[in-house]
Amino acid sequence: MVKRIVVGAHYGLRDWIGQRASAVYMAIYTVIFAIAALTLPEMSYEAWSGLFSGGLMRFLTFLFFLALFYHAWIGVRDIFMDYIKPTGLRLALHVVVLFLLFGYAGWAAQILWRL
Repeated sequence: MVKRIVVGAHYGLRDWIGQRASAVYMAIYTVIFAIAALTLPEMSYEAWSGLFSGGLMRFLTFLFFLALFYHAWIGVRDIFMDYIKPTGLRLALHVVVLFLLFGYAGWAAQILWRL
C-alpha cells in the first residue's frame, strides 16, 4: 500500500461555493437595485436618499458590498497563492489586501448609514 502525501489547505470547494454564492447574491441585488433605481420618480438627491432611507435597502446594499469584498478576497488570494512564490511577499500582500477590504467595508457602512 502506497501512502499518499496530501498537501494544500483543502478549502477549494468551500471557497468555490462561497464565490459562486456571493456572485449569485450580487447578480440578484443588481437586478433589484436596477428596478428600484429605474422606478424612482426623478433622479435627484432626495429620491436617492429616499430609496436608502428604509433599513432594508441599506442592509441589502451593505450585504452586497460584503459579498463583493469576500468574492474579491477569494480571487485575489488565489491569484497570490498561484503566482507569488516568496512566502514573505505573499503574506505581506495578503495582509495589505485584507486591511484594504476591511477598510472598504467600514467605509461602505459609514456611507450607507450617513445618508
